[in-house]
Formats: sequence, C-alpha cells, structure tokens
Amino acid sequence: MSAVGDVFIPEVAAGELHVLAVDDSHVDRKVIERLLKISSCKVTVVESGSRALQYLGLDGEKSSIGFDSVKVNLIMTDYSMPGMTGYELLKKIKESSVFREVPVVVMSSENILTRIDSCLEEGAEEFLLKPVKLSDVKRVTDFIMKGEGKKRVKKSHKRSRSDDCTPPSISTSFSSVSHPCEVSLPASPSTFHSKKSRLSI
Repeated sequence: MSAVGDVFIPEVAAGELHVLAVDDSHVDRKVIERLLKISSCKVTVVESGSRALQYLGLDGEKSSIGFDSVKVNLIMTDYSMPGMTGYELLKKIKESSVFREVPVVVMSSENILTRIDSCLEEGAEEFLLKPVKLSDVKRVTDFIMKGEGKKRVKKSHKRSRSDDCTPPSISTSFSSVSHPCEVSLPASPSTFHSKKSRLSI
C-alpha cells in the first residue's frame, strides 16, 4: 500500500472492487469503510468532495494521483458536505471523460425527493438513505461485480435488463415494487432509490 499525502492507495487484486468513499463525518466514514470491507472491497476514504477530485486527478493539479495510478470501480459519497456537496461531486465525475462510466452512489440521512430525483437524473446509480446497511452495500457491490465484464464490451454501467423483462411502472412517490429481473438482495424502497426505479415503460 502506497500513500500520496494522507490518502492511502490500496493494492487492488484482479476481481476486487476498489471503492472511493467520501463523507465529511468521521463516524460515517468508518461505518461505510467497515461495511465495504466486510463486502470484500478495497476502500479509500476521503473527507470532502475536493479531496475526492484530488484523488481522482480531476482538480487540475499535476500532483494528483489520477486514473492511471489507481482504478476506482465505485464512488460512494455523502450528499451534505461543506464546500462541495455530493451532488456537485457527482456532476464533476459525470462531466469527466475518464470517470463518467464509474457508478456513483449518493448517501444522505435526509429523505428529500427533489434531492433524490436530482441525483438520479444527473447519473447517480443509487441514492441510499442513512444509516446505510450491509444489505445495501452488498446489493450495490454485487451489481457492480456482475457489470464489470459487460463494461469491457463497451456497454453502459446502467442496469441491464433482458429483452423479455420490462421495468414496472413506479410512481413519483416511490411505491413499493420489485423488479421481476432483480436477483440481488431486496431492500426497502425507503432505504434506497435507483436510476432503474425512475425509468418508465
């Protein structure tokens, strides 16, 4: 494991997920780091959106680590952070030609539908309500692991569905519906929202 500044770069083996977790709360960083490690992920934690951009090499500084030095498979960020919100970080990532295909999960302790909609429309893969549970993390990481092979053949990181499955109609109030093609762990609609749930037939 090497370090740049006070951010450590984990050694990532083939087939392992490397997750960049961003949260200004020390306690929440420890919680998400522990859940991800239980899920067999390599984790890098940073305390702000600006530190995340620095780590990814998107801050314009030549001293940044950058994508060539480390592969990031998933970014999990808190929504409410001083300086740069998770939404602003999401926009920066999706504007990047290098990182726009990397799934981003936004987390928040506040269940504000306009905030959830904005993040999902901007390209967030999921919106998780805190406290984040192990089942949430396992479901997200399992999906990413299954999608890794598909990304190599130039497919989008968006949730794929077989031709004979269509998504159920979901109301704007996020009614409780299970997708017929869903194979990962189910979770209550009150704890997470995904891009998939915002698609209409």
